[in-house]
Amino acid sequence: MEKDTKEQVYEDFILLVKGAEAELVEKNSRFIATVRPVKNEEEAIAFIEEMKKKYYDARHNCSAFIIGRKAQLIRSNDDGEPSGTAGRPMLEVLIGSGIRNVAAVVTRYFGGTLLGTGGLVRAYSGALKEALQKCETARQHFGVRLKIRTDYNAVGKIQYILANKNIEIEDSAYMADVEMTVIAPIEEYDRLCKEIVEVTSACAKIEELEHLYYSV
Repeated sequence: MEKDTKEQVYEDFILLVKGAEAELVEKNSRFIATVRPVKNEEEAIAFIEEMKKKYYDARHNCSAFIIGRKAQLIRSNDDGEPSGTAGRPMLEVLIGSGIRNVAAVVTRYFGGTLLGTGGLVRAYSGALKEALQKCETARQHFGVRLKIRTDYNAVGKIQYILANKNIEIEDSAYMADVEMTVIAPIEEYDRLCKEIVEVTSACAKIEELEHLYYSV
């Protein structure tokens, strides 16, 4: 949940919803990429340790992760590969994807042939790219959750406004009055409130519940 004021500028970001796995073979070396959503550094570290235990007999389990919608926390580890040939290229792939709150481990089973610096970079990056293509993601947009309270006569007018703005009604309750809960994009917030006030002759009550990022 975001508590900032709506005057600030917020950028969309991509959230990892469901991870995936992919495998690439390069000169008999197997590169197994595993990607998973994580909420914080502790979850990322636990995931990396889990992969190391799962692939305990592998030569390397290289890793990278990004935490925070603005990529506030980034880490990578070559796990014994030559410096800059595994973890960093993996991190660059994650950064380039725009996905946040994501951790990746690429496991290597050595095939007996040295790949060289360039070959390692391509293999680790390539395996991770294939895994990311299989992942499920959702774009996150900043908005405001609102509760709109009105009498029955104005329900149709408000529903019409919401439909024109492609704003879905999350929940509704029909009692003495009608209450509708919606999430409005931050850029539509002021216009939406103004239009609802106008069509209901200021009879509708609009309550701001919270600022948040939501899937679009």
